[in-house]
Amino acid sequence: MKSVHAVQQNQLPLSEKERPQQGLGAVPQRKDGTLKVTGKATYAAEHSRENLLYGVVVQSTIPSGRITEMDTREAQNAQGVIAIYSHLNSLKINKPDAIADGGAAQTTYTPIQHDRIIHNGQNIALVVAETFEQATYAASLVKVKYAETPALIFPEDKGAKPQDQESLAINIGHAKEAMERAEVRIRAEYVTPREYNQPMEPHGCIAQWQGSKLTVWEPSQWVAGARAEIANWMGIDSHDIEIISPYVGGGFGSKASPATHVALACAAARALKRPVKVVLTRPQTFTGFGGRASTHQTLEMGATQEGKILSIIHHGYNETSLEDVFAEGTNRVTARMYGIENVTSHHSVVPINTATPGWMRAPGENPSAFGIEVAMDEMASALNIDPLALRLINWADHDYELNKPWSSRRLKEAYQKGADAFGWSKRPMAPRSMREGRELIGWGMASGTYPVNQQPAEAMLILQPDGQLTVKSSGADIGTGTYTILAQTAAEVLNIPQERISVELGDTRLPLAGVAGGSQLAGNLTAAVFKTALAVRERLFTLAVDTPDSPLYGTPRDKLVIMDNAVAMTLRPSRQVTFADLLRLSGMPALEISANTFDEGATPAERDKLMSSLSTITRPEEVSAHSWSALFVEVAVDEDFGTVRVRRMVGAFDSGRLYNPALARSQWIGGMVMGLGQALLEEGMIDPRNGRVINNNLADYLVAVNADVPEITTIDVGEPDYKATTLGGKAVGELGIVGVAAAISNAVFHATGKRVRDLPITLDKLV
Repeated sequence: MKSVHAVQQNQLPLSEKERPQQGLGAVPQRKDGTLKVTGKATYAAEHSRENLLYGVVVQSTIPSGRITEMDTREAQNAQGVIAIYSHLNSLKINKPDAIADGGAAQTTYTPIQHDRIIHNGQNIALVVAETFEQATYAASLVKVKYAETPALIFPEDKGAKPQDQESLAINIGHAKEAMERAEVRIRAEYVTPREYNQPMEPHGCIAQWQGSKLTVWEPSQWVAGARAEIANWMGIDSHDIEIISPYVGGGFGSKASPATHVALACAAARALKRPVKVVLTRPQTFTGFGGRASTHQTLEMGATQEGKILSIIHHGYNETSLEDVFAEGTNRVTARMYGIENVTSHHSVVPINTATPGWMRAPGENPSAFGIEVAMDEMASALNIDPLALRLINWADHDYELNKPWSSRRLKEAYQKGADAFGWSKRPMAPRSMREGRELIGWGMASGTYPVNQQPAEAMLILQPDGQLTVKSSGADIGTGTYTILAQTAAEVLNIPQERISVELGDTRLPLAGVAGGSQLAGNLTAAVFKTALAVRERLFTLAVDTPDSPLYGTPRDKLVIMDNAVAMTLRPSRQVTFADLLRLSGMPALEISANTFDEGATPAERDKLMSSLSTITRPEEVSAHSWSALFVEVAVDEDFGTVRVRRMVGAFDSGRLYNPALARSQWIGGMVMGLGQALLEEGMIDPRNGRVINNNLADYLVAVNADVPEITTIDVGEPDYKATTLGGKAVGELGIVGVAAAISNAVFHATGKRVRDLPITLDKLV
């Protein structure tokens, strides 16, 4: 990576800036940083269990049909093999409850329960041996014969039947009539291919039974959901299951729900009464769970000659599996970004022979923004209006889709600051008007948005007499910095130095938390920790003023402050009582307090059930709360070969209050880099003959690496938004990718005069 710049503006109000550099808004050392760089952070598959067995998954090689014969004799006789499980000697695995039905399963496919094949790469057997090498070799000896049936490989195949998703329909005003009045119209199709989550940490788990109790070491973005899904599979009470996941080596949505290899590991471990480890190979991750579905959009836009957009007519669809419905809503932002009074949009899913697609960074918003933001650039070109000016002409002063006011929307500030930093005013209108030698230079821009999602959560704080504080939550840190910001939240209230605060995460034994997805966990958990820390502070004040032997006995509570491991008088800090003395006087070995942000009166059982479902995800009711971005990109396109290089990127972001500016910048930059890969590199290549993913490895499935990444500038224009969240922050992690591919596509058009509407933008589409 050549260089990364960051500009901070209006980060926090002055009073908050002046607080000790340990609370929110500060940039302390990451809590997990030293552990990770020294190799002491133990990931799920790295745990060592006594008497451990190794399982290797066998996958199908056809897309549709039935297994007619599975010969495991040679494999069974191989050295070290303990068992081979398939539909012929199936382990009982129950069908899990889908997310849409209030459960936690992304796919309801249950492996090795029958002989039916619904996609190439389906998990059809598990070979278990004493060593990984033995299991791998034996798996290669399993011979399978099939009765193949015709398959639907692509959603455009004859026989594929779209299913309209009525819940995603948008009807605002009278789009058809308004389109007829439009003086200028554009109509185009926008396509995104299959993409695959490729985190560095492979998908793998260890399952161990102790009597009726099951422990699973699983890299999870949502331990409560993992526990619920595994309980479904195994047919046991969820409280008999513990999920342990303190560290997650990337997920991008793919580790929100356990994939079916986890079911196989749990069932095999129960049958063999020994712990079993199952880790997918890199090729198996392309079909062992779903990546981002391919999408297709048709968007018609009509406007006046002055640039006022009158109407949008939009239809989109994505592929899904034969087993489950997964909607990658292509109209998530279509009616929200701009002030358009007439919009009609429908979205469909098309079942085909593929793995059930799943979440991948900004599902829905990402492809939706690609369509609308490229269409805006096309309209600007048709009208000969600057693309940024066109966006301002169609500024939305409220949410036209929901007819609600914004909680905050500093998108104009993002436009201004981003354009100034990029030098947008110097951009000539005409395509192919900038060059350096044989390279055509292009400048493009786009907007992005992501909603503020909310879930309740619990937290526990334990204060020791020596001033050591422990923060506990079952929420995950997927590399985004949850450990760090929760310590900062506690420090904000209790004025305890970072080095005295420890954080425990990622275990179902800890207080309840929801999914680390939808860019919501930071807001949810900081709210719970903040509330708990306030309760700790109030309890300390109560002990200080109500304990007869306390030096502060009888002092008015509003005259107290916490400082230096003690409760002290605000104006006479020398008059104080240390935590140690206060707890000793009160007869308490430690102060332990829990709090939550659930509705008042919710029982522990109700809270537990709510956290095992995504149905509790809500958004603010009175306002429309979103984060916003303005993205500016420069590309260089080789005139002879059509190769595209992104030379610089500027992103200006409104994510509300930044709990930790360094972590926020890291997430923005990560999203922008991922968007670059989406625009120029990433594409699942599917063999039309058999549905096989051809490029199922990191040599052929291309992701952005350091050599691809240019100078990146990030600018913070956000201000605290307390209508959106308790502490004023808004979505960060997924915002960074939304609109990036569109900005790059628009820049390529400006450079070459050729409009590429189907990703990725490869040289064959330009020469």
